[in-house]
Amino acid sequence: MTDQAWLDRAVRLAVENVAAGGGPFGALVVRDGAVLATGTNRVTRDHDPTAHAEVVAIRAACAELRDFSLVGCTLFTSCEPCPLCVSAALWARLDRVVYAADRDDAARGGFDDRAFYDLLGRDRATWPMAVAAAPVADRFAPFQAWLGHEARTHY
Repeated sequence: MTDQAWLDRAVRLAVENVAAGGGPFGALVVRDGAVLATGTNRVTRDHDPTAHAEVVAIRAACAELRDFSLVGCTLFTSCEPCPLCVSAALWARLDRVVYAADRDDAARGGFDDRAFYDLLGRDRATWPMAVAAAPVADRFAPFQAWLGHEARTHY
């Protein structure tokens, strides 16, 4: 299938999700021409602000493969991923992300992620939520434990 065909499927998932009471977002993870997993926006359904379609699809694909790495996979999504979803895609090591609607389309539809894109570029002191380090004597202890654990899974 072509990128366009996969995107058409992601858009159909998004439209179907709206009809089912969810948000207007759909995504699929594809490897070697086959769908590993799909995802739709479940934020309001699951009361989970991280249940974006892309994240749901990534979680399901990783569960299907029993691996946290999606090397060799492409994420097709109905809309340009927000910073949360881009981060999840990077952590999953996807080869590509291909989207249909862009952030301007999303804003016209009532989902303006620009505030988050802009926020991440600003000094944390200007953020509406405090994010600050606090001094803890053993702050490196978890990393020492990790580095000393011979059976750790590298990622």
